[in-house]
Amino acid sequence: MTKAYADALAPYGIQVNALAPGYIDTDMTKALQADETRNTEILNHIPAEHWAQPSELMGTIVYLASSASNYVIGATIPVDGGYLLR
Repeated sequence: MTKAYADALAPYGIQVNALAPGYIDTDMTKALQADETRNTEILNHIPAEHWAQPSELMGTIVYLASSASNYVIGATIPVDGGYLLR
């Protein structure tokens, strides 16, 4: 969808990009974090070795909202502590 909308809207000067967050420490993930086995599996798969804090997404969001990303169109940017590397 990101690429389709980006392609359709780029001629109108509208940028469409996506953020692909990894495991984030929120109230919604507390049960998963409390499961010792699953939590260990997840952490072993994240090179950064920790669940992200919501604030760790902000840099990428600010970048995409700024003029620094003016020529970035149709990108999906993972913010996952390196999860996709493994």
